[in-house]
Amino acid sequence: MRLLKLIWDFRGPAAKKTAEHHVIHLKEYIDINHLDISIVDIETVSEMHTLAYLVVAESNMKPIRDALKPHRGQVYSGN
Repeated sequence: MRLLKLIWDFRGPAAKKTAEHHVIHLKEYIDINHLDISIVDIETVSEMHTLAYLVVAESNMKPIRDALKPHRGQVYSGN
């Protein structure tokens, strides 16, 4: 089973706070829809770029992608 990382990029001086807040909403979506997703986090790329992400099985990706509209995605490699 291939895992995909759905990513939302946030840029600017408030990027980290915005990404942290976005993770709250991603977790709410997961709870409301009773999804089996346990990897939801942020990753700081630089002082002005932080991303929020969740990891989903490729077979379950399309409805989540369509509902949440991530900026991009990539194959999840565990880091």
